[in-house]
Amino acid sequence: MTAANQAVPILMYHAIGHRTAPATHGLSVAPGAFAEQMDLLGGRGFTPVTTAELGRAWRHGAPLPPRPVLITFDDGYEGVHRHALPVLAEHGFSSTLFVSTGWLRGAHDTGGALDTMLDWDQVRALAAAGTEIGGHTHTHPQLDQLDDPRLRHETLHCREIIAGELGAAPLSFAYPYGYSSRRVRQAVRAAGFAQSLAVGNALARRRQGPYALERVTVRRSTGIEEFERLVEGRAIARGFARDRALTKGYAVVRRTRRAVRLLRT
Repeated sequence: MTAANQAVPILMYHAIGHRTAPATHGLSVAPGAFAEQMDLLGGRGFTPVTTAELGRAWRHGAPLPPRPVLITFDDGYEGVHRHALPVLAEHGFSSTLFVSTGWLRGAHDTGGALDTMLDWDQVRALAAAGTEIGGHTHTHPQLDQLDDPRLRHETLHCREIIAGELGAAPLSFAYPYGYSSRRVRQAVRAAGFAQSLAVGNALARRRQGPYALERVTVRRSTGIEEFERLVEGRAIARGFARDRALTKGYAVVRRTRRAVRLLRT
């Protein structure tokens, strides 16, 4: 199979921890479970790549390594440094961390974070260890509900802060909640990002386009057998049928809300 036709699992993680906040618990993963999942990837011969590496390969038609997989983390929870980084380092795995810059501890903190977050020294340590740092907006809003000025601010300000803190502008982006639209995707591209990830709960394929690549959710309830099915691409549609139905229904609600707001302005 050529790289252009290859389906790639992009794993979406959030918090990694023993005891996480109630707001993040369902989408968190216990450290032991994360280590077991990484052991499975290594044992099955998967080769983790970053989001930027996948984007470059599919943009230019370059070959991907054997059994590529992406390990991604959203928001910027402190457990990614405390618990995930040692496991990734043990295996020599790369990953991508998408940070909401206004949630991280430090000078840019606007409040609103759901759990203990990384500080910028920890983000720099992750970057130095080979983790790609991507953007995830500044304050983690539903981007498709924002007006154009705030949409530009959330995407561009996030990118500017990361560039200032790390000395290099991020290339990759992930939509908070997975929500996007054509207008949102255009704004992300205009802000300077080369590719962006949604959710979708399906394997990523080149034909999805660089600004709508799909991921599969790994959560607290994901057992090792289900995780194996996810990375092998088996029965994903059936396993996430309820998630897909809820996503489609809520997409209609969000579009209606935005249309009503526009009529009132």
